Amino acid sequence: MSNLAEKQKASDAIAAYLKQHEQKDLLRFLTCGSVDDGKSTMIGRLLYDCHMLYEDQVAEVQKDSRTHGTTGDDFDPALFMDGLKAEREQGITIDVAYRYFSTDQRKFIIADCPGHEQYTRNMATGASNCSLAVILIDARHGVIAQTRRHSFICSLLGIRHVVVAVNKMDLVDWSQDVFDKIKSDCNAFVPRLGFSDMHFIPISALKGDNVVERSSVMDWYDGPTVLHHLENVNIVTDKNLVDMRFPVQLVQRPDLNFRGYAGTVASGVIKRDDEIICLPSKKTSSVGSIVGPDGELSEAVAGMAVTVTLADDIDVSRGDVIAPVNNVPHVGSEFEAMLVWMHEDAAAKGKSYLIRQSTSMVPCVLSDIRYKVDVNTMHRMPQSAGTEDSMAMNEIGRCHISLHRPIAFDSYDSNHQTGAFVLIDRLTNATVGAGMIIDRLSDDSKQRERVSQNIHRSQGLVGDSEREALMKQKGCAIWLTGLSGSGKSTIAKLLERALVDMGHPCVVLDGDNIRHGLNRDLGFSAEDRTENIRRIAEVARLFVDAGMIVITAFISPYRKDRRSARAIVEAGRAENDRRFFEVHIAAPLDVCEERDPKGLYKKCRAGEIQNFTGVSAPYEEPKNPEVIIRSDELEPEQAIDQLVNRLKGQVIT
Repeated sequence: MSNLAEKQKASDAIAAYLKQHEQKDLLRFLTCGSVDDGKSTMIGRLLYDCHMLYEDQVAEVQKDSRTHGTTGDDFDPALFMDGLKAEREQGITIDVAYRYFSTDQRKFIIADCPGHEQYTRNMATGASNCSLAVILIDARHGVIAQTRRHSFICSLLGIRHVVVAVNKMDLVDWSQDVFDKIKSDCNAFVPRLGFSDMHFIPISALKGDNVVERSSVMDWYDGPTVLHHLENVNIVTDKNLVDMRFPVQLVQRPDLNFRGYAGTVASGVIKRDDEIICLPSKKTSSVGSIVGPDGELSEAVAGMAVTVTLADDIDVSRGDVIAPVNNVPHVGSEFEAMLVWMHEDAAAKGKSYLIRQSTSMVPCVLSDIRYKVDVNTMHRMPQSAGTEDSMAMNEIGRCHISLHRPIAFDSYDSNHQTGAFVLIDRLTNATVGAGMIIDRLSDDSKQRERVSQNIHRSQGLVGDSEREALMKQKGCAIWLTGLSGSGKSTIAKLLERALVDMGHPCVVLDGDNIRHGLNRDLGFSAEDRTENIRRIAEVARLFVDAGMIVITAFISPYRKDRRSARAIVEAGRAENDRRFFEVHIAAPLDVCEERDPKGLYKKCRAGEIQNFTGVSAPYEEPKNPEVIIRSDELEPEQAIDQLVNRLKGQVIT
C-alpha cells in the first residue's frame, strides 16, 4: 500500500506540475539591434544561465567556439542561436531564429531578428506576433541609425513594451556615464514612437552581467536584470478583451440539425446569448451555443478555437466576421495601410493582388503609394522621378488599397488580428507584402464617404497667414476627452472664458448641444458614436480653417475615432503644423460617479441607460495626449492655467 501511495503521490505531483506549467502565461519577445551588438550572445547566455540547454548542445557549442566563435578559445553563447553555416562563418544573424524556454513564472518564445538593413522583412516577420522587444545597443558605439530603424519598426508593428539593453559594458569599463549618455540619446527620439513601457538595462551578454544574475561590478545600477523584467512585465492588459471579433473560418454542417461556424476568437469575449451582427452582410442574431473541443462552453476568449451556433438561420460564410451589435469594426472596400514589401519583384502602383486579412481572401488593387519611409531617420523619403509608383524589397510605405468587395476590419493599433494582412501575387501565389491597417481611406482627397466623385474642395482668397495676423492666433481644435463627470464641459467653458478675456476668438462645441441639433439622429451604438465624432471633427475643421480656436467637450470613447478626428482636422497640412490638441480630462470612475452631475450613472446602475461609457461600454484612454488634466487633483482654475500655458507660443501669443 505504501508503494502504491508513493506512486500516486508522485503521479499527483507530476500532474500538478504539468497543470501549473500549462497555466503559465506566454510572453513572445524579440531581440533586435545593429550587427554585432550581441543579440544572439544575450539569448545564448539567457538559455545557458537558465539551464535550458542539453549537455550535448553545450558540448557542441564549446567545440564550435574554437572554430567559429568570436571570443578566442572561450565559450561563445551566440552559437546557440546562429545555426546557419553562413551565420557562423560571418558571425551575424541572417534569418529569424526562434527559441523556447520556461521559468517558474512564465513561458517564453524568443525571436532573434537580423540586424542588417536588407533583412528588414525578416525582422518585420519576427516582430509581428511579439509583445515586447529587447533592443540591444553596443555601449562603445551608442545610438546609431539601426537603433532608430529597429525602434521605428517595433513601433510600426504595435509593440509597446521595450527593453533597451546596453551591451558590452565590460568594454567601456562599466561606465555609468556611457550608460546615461545612451539613455539620454534614446529618450530624445522615442517619445514620438508611442512606446508605453520602456526600460534601460546595462549588461554584458558575454560575461552574463545583469542578464540572469545581477552584476557585481555595476553597483550604480539598482534596476532589474533582463530575466527578472521579462518574468514580471505586465502584458495581460495588452490583450484586447473589449472588441469581440470572431472571423469565420469554416461552416460546419455535419447533419440537418446542426449548422455551426468554426474559427478562432481574434479578440474580446464571446458569450452565449450575446446579440451579434454578421459582417459585411449586417445581418443580426444572437449566439445560440459555443462548442469547444470538450463540449459546450458558456463563453470563449481571445485565442480559443470554437464553433459558434446562432439562434437565427442567416447567411454566414467563410471570411465573414461576427461582432457585437454595439461594437462593430469598419466595413469597407478601401483603406490605408503601412506596407512592408517582402519580395524581389517591386510593388507596382495600380497592380492587382490578393489580400489575405484574417480569414478573408479578396482581390485588391494597390491603388496608390502615398509615400515611403526612410527607416533609418523615421522621416518620409524624398520622391524622385520613377520611384513614387513602386516599392522595392524591404521598403516601407503608406499605401491606399482598394478591394473588389467590402470586408470587416479594424485599425492595427486597436486590433492586431483584424488590422493585419498580407498581399499575395495572383500568378505565383507568393506572399509579397505585409501590412498594418491605419485608416479607412488614404487622405483628404479621397472622401471618407464617397457620395460623389465630382466635388472638390474650394480654396478662398484669404490664407492662414493673413488670418493668424488678423486674429493673433492659429486656428486649432482643443479636443477634451474623458468620462462623463470628469469635468470636460466645466473646463471647456472656463477655457473659453479665459481665452476670450485674453482677446482670442474661440467657440465651444458641447456634446449635449450637438446632439440636440446636428447629431439628433444618432444613438449611442459604437457605429453611431463613430459617426457622431466624424461630424463633430468636420465642423471643427471648418472653424479651424476660419482661424478660430474650437474647444470640443465629448467623451469620444474610442481611440480610433479620436485619431480619425485628428486626421480630419489636420488633413492637407504639413506634419509640423499641429492643429489638433488631444486633452485627457482624467478622473477615476468612482470620482466621476460620485459627482454624477446629470444623474446618468444612477440611471445606468438602475438599468435605465444601456451602453454607458465606463460602466457598460468601454472607454479607451488616450495613449499619448498632448495634455493630461487630472481633474480629481486640480482645481478648475489650475487646469485652465495648465492649458493656457500649453497653448502659448504654439497657438496664441
